[in-house]
Amino acid sequence: MLERDHMKPITIASTIIAPLPAAGSQLVMDPRQICKKTKRLRGKMADICNKPVLLTQISLGVELGQKECQYQFRNRRWNCTSSRRSIRKVLLRDTRETGFVNAVLAAGVTYQVTRACTTGELLGCSCDKKMKNKKNKKRLKMASMPEGEWEWEGCAGENVDFGLKKSKDFLDTRYRKRSDMKTLVKLHNYVAGRLAIKNHMRTECKCHGLSGSCTLKTCWRKMPSFRDVGNRLKERFDGAAKVIAGNDGQSFMPEDASIKPPSKMDLVYSEESPPFCLPNSTLGSFGTQGRACVDTSLAEEGCSILCCGRGYTSHQVTEEKNCRCKFLWCCEVKCEKCNETRTVSTCS
Repeated sequence: MLERDHMKPITIASTIIAPLPAAGSQLVMDPRQICKKTKRLRGKMADICNKPVLLTQISLGVELGQKECQYQFRNRRWNCTSSRRSIRKVLLRDTRETGFVNAVLAAGVTYQVTRACTTGELLGCSCDKKMKNKKNKKRLKMASMPEGEWEWEGCAGENVDFGLKKSKDFLDTRYRKRSDMKTLVKLHNYVAGRLAIKNHMRTECKCHGLSGSCTLKTCWRKMPSFRDVGNRLKERFDGAAKVIAGNDGQSFMPEDASIKPPSKMDLVYSEESPPFCLPNSTLGSFGTQGRACVDTSLAEEGCSILCCGRGYTSHQVTEEKNCRCKFLWCCEVKCEKCNETRTVSTCS
């Protein structure tokens, strides 16, 4: 019954709020297409579609999230392939991989929009000035600021709140009237992705003073690198909690009663992942045949895991590389050419 309801769009005043699942995953992976194909958008999505510069930054944020997904999953059976068709199929499910993709895409949009706001590429927003407020200044100084006298720089930091809002407008708006299990899990993972940025803003300072002294510091708040965000979400993926619907129909809880309820920062899922060993277009799996693996590793990139027990083949590859390099006065480096042989293993 839930699945049937999930397939129905919700209509309010003749305006489609939640499109079909396939269209929803398309919107996430290609924001421009949904603006072209859906002519009756209103509200926050219409506002986004009517601002080409903002739409461009959101699209870049989606690309940023997808590239980070490919890096974090580069050694896994499903490696977050660059095929958008594969990712769309994964997004239609509710597995651990789905949870990670949703989280990293929400983080990517937040990050890109925030950065564009800070650099002035977006109009109608500015750097974060709320830290200039004395109350916030005092609170942050007591909580996390470097010791000594300091003051906030003209812009007190990157305006992550603006990025958070636009990420929410883009991703969450279509689901605001829904409470089915997949929607609850999706929205939870969106929040986890954004918090991987917001909760880890760092303070950077610059010293001022005569003769290199640090009599005064100007400080500002800055986002972590997106690689740090990806690493943090990958850790959450490894420890993701499987959940089931709560009795009230408006929440979820851990499948195993002995596991503590997940926090807002944790990733959750409600459906076991397929093995991704063989090609399956329905699941978005390309299989692992022909994938490079490490025959000496017992981790996820190891042949024993990546090849799903099918075995693997190894062959020698010889490459020419620079070696025995010498620095010559003044400004020249001379190297010899050496052949280096290494073993390459691929899944059968």
